[in-house]
Amino acid sequence: MEDLLSLKGIGPKTLKVLNRLGITSINDLIQYYPFRFEIIERSKVSSLNDGDKIIIDGVVENIPSVIYIKKNMNKMTFRLGTNNGIYPITIFNRAFLKSKLKVGQEVTIIGKYDKRHSSITASDIKLMLLPNYPIIEPIYHTVEGISSRQLSDYIHNVLNSDYVVNSYIPEHLKDKYHLMDKDSSIREIHTPSTKERLQLAINTLKYEELFLFMLKMHKLRQNKEHLLGIERNINIEDLDSIIAKLPFTLTIDQVKCLKTIINDLNSNHKMNRLLQGDVGSGKTIIAFLSLYANYLSGYQGSFMAPTEILAKQHYQKMVSMFKDSDINIALLTGKLKVSDKKKIYEKLINGKIDVLIGTHALFSEGVIYDNLGLVITDEQHRFGVNQRAMLNNKGNNPDILYLSATPIPRTYAITLYGDMDISSIKTVPSGRKEVTTIIKTKEEIKDILRLMHEQLKLHHQIYVIAPLIEDNESEVENVYALENNFNKALGKISKIGVLHGKMSLEDKDEVMNKFKNNDIQILISTTVIEVGVDVANATMIVIFNSERFGLSQLHQLRGRVGRNSLDSYCILVGDTNNKRLNILVNNNDGFKISEADFKMRGSGDLFGIRQSGDMNFKLANIKEDFNIILCAKEDSNNFFNSDDYYLPEYQHIHNLIESDMVLN
Repeated sequence: MEDLLSLKGIGPKTLKVLNRLGITSINDLIQYYPFRFEIIERSKVSSLNDGDKIIIDGVVENIPSVIYIKKNMNKMTFRLGTNNGIYPITIFNRAFLKSKLKVGQEVTIIGKYDKRHSSITASDIKLMLLPNYPIIEPIYHTVEGISSRQLSDYIHNVLNSDYVVNSYIPEHLKDKYHLMDKDSSIREIHTPSTKERLQLAINTLKYEELFLFMLKMHKLRQNKEHLLGIERNINIEDLDSIIAKLPFTLTIDQVKCLKTIINDLNSNHKMNRLLQGDVGSGKTIIAFLSLYANYLSGYQGSFMAPTEILAKQHYQKMVSMFKDSDINIALLTGKLKVSDKKKIYEKLINGKIDVLIGTHALFSEGVIYDNLGLVITDEQHRFGVNQRAMLNNKGNNPDILYLSATPIPRTYAITLYGDMDISSIKTVPSGRKEVTTIIKTKEEIKDILRLMHEQLKLHHQIYVIAPLIEDNESEVENVYALENNFNKALGKISKIGVLHGKMSLEDKDEVMNKFKNNDIQILISTTVIEVGVDVANATMIVIFNSERFGLSQLHQLRGRVGRNSLDSYCILVGDTNNKRLNILVNNNDGFKISEADFKMRGSGDLFGIRQSGDMNFKLANIKEDFNIILCAKEDSNNFFNSDDYYLPEYQHIHNLIESDMVLN
């Protein structure tokens, strides 16, 4: 971290903010890529309609005036002189710019055009005139305490220094695809010159990322072939006895997947398996039965969930499921008192706890197992490689089972999870009804309110997902704007709560618990609603700006309802003619939706919002870039199995692969 502190403008406080973004070194900083790019060029005012985005430059005509509306909100107004005339400008929460906006100051205004009043509500002010060619401006994801502009300044400080950027693409492959060198690619993505060069830089960086990923897959596969695991002798009769007492019958796919896992546990080879299944397909039950089978063979198990709410939910369900057996199950989360944690640590190392369920607290230093045999990670993509590796290293080569509720087609899964065996649950437990999905436009809000009112009269609960907005702060404001609107419309018959990413963990838990207990009937949230949170009484989800979400993400959000035998509904607020949205209307099968999602992938919109989160890639997208993935797979395989891999000029590639924590 010391190297970041050496940069101008970065002190201990800013360092903490950067760490929250996952930036802990200069290398992390220059590889913190923009999530989208904005083209800035003068608008043709004559062709604009009311409410259109406008970009216009000119000079400040008068001293700006500022009005403080309420705490944390102010409004600044002034007049802008341009080649097209004088426009009144209004901008909120930018009072700090007043001292810089002197009469005659050249500025560029970005905002919304009010055609009737020939005025502009600005969203941004840049202290410059526009050149006669388009500017491509990178936009970065931020958190409270740092702006996109600050991040850009810190990155430019590095690029203007003598910092050396390592390239991990062998020369013959760079020539084969006519790629840029790494240093030029990094500079171009942070300071774009043209669309063409920016696209080449992005393709270069994507290829390198996927090439390295595939090299790691080859290395993992090589290691796996020589890796011995724990050999067990599980009493199948005891396991069958527990299954027979379940209040439901396992589906054909659940039985098949459980049998495969038991065979893995009984073999002397280490299990490294991905269990993927659609929303509500019953993966968690198979995880619990796997942990019980592991317990029957005399070994401890751990189950790591991405959030405390999910960890508690898993704990309560597993305790209830095995209440008539002798298995000892414990819950470990970051919120526990130190004294309670110490009691768990002591019982764990003494073998008095058979299954430990928790969050990332499971891999903290004090957690020492007596004989860990099975590690299960729920929603595995939510954890970093190092976090998973630390948990895996807690035992003597324990078997590993990953769970994922984001199914992807088998062809793609085999390529991307090349180091794992894959099991899929496609059948859904009986008794569950398909969620009815409807598309409604914003203009049909009265119909939406009527449908919501019907569910509330039945004493059911509703999720409302706030529009996806680029600016995190605006997204939070959006949640409260929706709360205000829904309170006016439905506040008399329901209690309304809000949930967003900037809330503390304690506040999030409190709101979710109130919703689970039906103290809140309408929960208005950003996309922080977690996969797997189970509120059986929730029968409707309303998703605003639905076109801006990925198909798989919409399907995951839809999975928050329909977790019972009640009629459930998903209302997508958007364009009724949207092809992607209509796929959801006509399909409830996550695997088929995923297949359609992959088939519809294109080259992607360079200047649109990139769907992030795929395999923790910084730039690559498994849907849009699958052709690059296939090239990287073949190239990396040839390179890995050649003598070139060990040549001195590629020692840095070899060292990176060998030392990466993924190898654990």
